[in-house]
Amino acid sequence: MILVTLALVFTQLSLLAFGGGAAILPEMQHQVVEVHHWMSASEFSAMFAMAQAAPGPNMMIVPLVGWHVAGLSGLLVTMFAKFVPSSVLAIFALQFWNRFKAHPWRSRFEEALKPITVGLVLVSAWIIADASAHNALLVGVVVISTILSMFKKVHPLWVMLFGAIAGACFL
Repeated sequence: MILVTLALVFTQLSLLAFGGGAAILPEMQHQVVEVHHWMSASEFSAMFAMAQAAPGPNMMIVPLVGWHVAGLSGLLVTMFAKFVPSSVLAIFALQFWNRFKAHPWRSRFEEALKPITVGLVLVSAWIIADASAHNALLVGVVVISTILSMFKKVHPLWVMLFGAIAGACFL
């Protein structure tokens, strides 16, 4: 039964992943933590951090959640459910979208989607920061990491190294 639930949750997330994987992070966290109680918010946040530190796609959290919930079977089910439906949908959508290359509404539609995607990514960041920053030092790490990433254009690996060193030295 748990594998069916994982498949349903991650298929739904797959089809909602408009704007990339980060856009569904708030709903994934809601489903995994609040609806199904498969892990705590801090466990989800730690798992997300671990997934982001790993090489590969930024949605490595999906198989990690599956593994945490149901072992190897859960890993396989969540990967299939998250990546296959959206990939198939993207193939068909791209074929449809390419038929309207010259239409003026296409560029207006694309422009209108940009702020929505940015908003969804910001909500994702807020949820992870809220679950991670439990004291003033961690809030400081979040703020400094954000500043380094946004305004100084520091490579993400250096920002992660900064956070790891700060955590190791002060926590």
